[in-house]
Amino acid sequence: MPNIKSAKKRVNVIATKTARNKAIKSNLKTVIKNADLALVNTAENRKETVEVAVRALDKACAKGILHRNAVARKKSQLTTRLNASL
Repeated sequence: MPNIKSAKKRVNVIATKTARNKAIKSNLKTVIKNADLALVNTAENRKETVEVAVRALDKACAKGILHRNAVARKKSQLTTRLNASL
């Protein structure tokens, strides 16, 4: 445990940011999984679920949760699979 006041504050700030990032990543994984399932099952709403996943990926990139190249790769994979299923 830190002794300096500013170091103690940093511990609290880091814990808060870690919790927020973990929640965003968890939600992102759920949204991508739903999009994958919709594409595999050729669901009626597969286009909408992919759009939701792409939007969530863009938000994660904007917040600095994921690297922009990783987001671009995931978006490309989803849209390629969507176009193949249409």
